[in-house]
Amino acid sequence: MKKVFVGLSGGVDSSVTAALLKKQGYDVTGVYIKGWYPSWIRCSWRESRRDAMRVCAKLDIPFLTLDLEKEYKKEVVDYFLEEYKKGNTPNPDIMCNKYIKFGSFFDFAMGNGADFVATGHYAISKDSKLYRGKDNEKDQSYFLWTISKEKLPKITFPLGEYQKKETRKLAKEFGLPTSEKKDSQGICFLEDISMEEFLKYYFPPKEGNVLDPEGNVIGTHEGSIYYTIGQRRGFTTSQNMQAFVISKDMEKNTITVSEKRPERNSGDILLHKENWITVPEEGKEYTFQSRYRQKPTRCRISGNKLEILEKSDTPTSGQSIVVYAGDECLGGGII
Repeated sequence: MKKVFVGLSGGVDSSVTAALLKKQGYDVTGVYIKGWYPSWIRCSWRESRRDAMRVCAKLDIPFLTLDLEKEYKKEVVDYFLEEYKKGNTPNPDIMCNKYIKFGSFFDFAMGNGADFVATGHYAISKDSKLYRGKDNEKDQSYFLWTISKEKLPKITFPLGEYQKKETRKLAKEFGLPTSEKKDSQGICFLEDISMEEFLKYYFPPKEGNVLDPEGNVIGTHEGSIYYTIGQRRGFTTSQNMQAFVISKDMEKNTITVSEKRPERNSGDILLHKENWITVPEEGKEYTFQSRYRQKPTRCRISGNKLEILEKSDTPTSGQSIVVYAGDECLGGGII
């Protein structure tokens, strides 16, 4: 009997993942991963751990708690804050998958006799390749591009073949205590506060000027660190116009806005920290996303350069570029 360690968050998706794997005949162990949570925010991790424990009791499977607080703080939170400090736009969920779920948790599972690890992501791992999940609205392959090709055969995503509504239905059929639990939103360590509130705790507001494309001062903002390219709220202008952030200057603490949404029609993007599950062929057309749920944009790959072939939202430094061949996620890199 194959042994699988399931990362249980206390939510419905990971709960159904464990139930499906047990039904399929696996020797399942549920593992609650304790991350890092700010001391100044009310955090519900104890309640989430309790829910995960109740799921294991219902399924009659072993339950473990894996404390990765130090790893989470270093690899996810510190990275997140440092990138914002540089003026970049990081994605902490991607780093959480790389270093926590498919880093430390994966190593822990393999070191304790597991044949596989599983999570409640909506994606498909098959024949050492990664694909979009069948539910287009829930597909989470974008967040998984950092998984190495060597690890992928030991990772399974049972929910990749299901629609979200089917997952809810299965939760009720299995009688899981999390069947009615609402989905979590946003980054796990933020809980119910906004990204802006979180950043303001570490980077106090510092008023700066809002500029138009010609460099004229037309308003004020609370600090350039809070804004990302394409953002259209959180600042004031004298004309009270609807505008988008098109650039920012961290040293001068200014942001430049325009009524026209920032777009790129062509050009190269340089990537670093690339990870290719399937290496793209030079000269061949693919599609890419620089944000979750963004409409895929045509591109070509040459070394660490990505050539944009059609109009696209302007990608921003620090974001992940994820490349696809149809539904197959090839991997990607960071801008």
